[in-house]
Amino acid sequence: MKYTFIKDHKHMYAIKLMSQVLEVSARGYYDWLNRVESKLAQDALQNALDLRQPKNKVIVHSDRGKEYYSGGYQALLKTNDLICSMSRKGNCYDNATMESFFHSLKVEQVHHDDYHTRDEARSVIFDYSEVFYNRQRRHSSLGYKSPINYEAELVD
Repeated sequence: MKYTFIKDHKHMYAIKLMSQVLEVSARGYYDWLNRVESKLAQDALQNALDLRQPKNKVIVHSDRGKEYYSGGYQALLKTNDLICSMSRKGNCYDNATMESFFHSLKVEQVHHDDYHTRDEARSVIFDYSEVFYNRQRRHSSLGYKSPINYEAELVD
């Protein structure tokens, strides 16, 4: 789970932003949920599976959080023939792609806004990730193409 601090007009508060699913090949960001329930990671993975419908073996990388080694999450991986990969203990570089996404989110969006409500923050973050990041933002690692455009070229 990823936490960040969001300020509104009255105070600053921690918000559990999302359980993230990011496709590394195209650097596209394919699902996020902002619920706090224990099934958050499972729901995010299931939503990404429903959206992407992978045909080949997929490696699902995560940190070592309890939500990722829970029985339900591991069963979902097994049921969908997904390969589980977890960060090594104390190695933050294993999750560098995801950390890069969150850095971009904060620098390009969150730190420039003053949200009035949590719902407003969630809406703005959704627009950033789903509209801007995937469809418009150019990535140097993708030849200065957006994830959607890069992936379309891979398919063609």
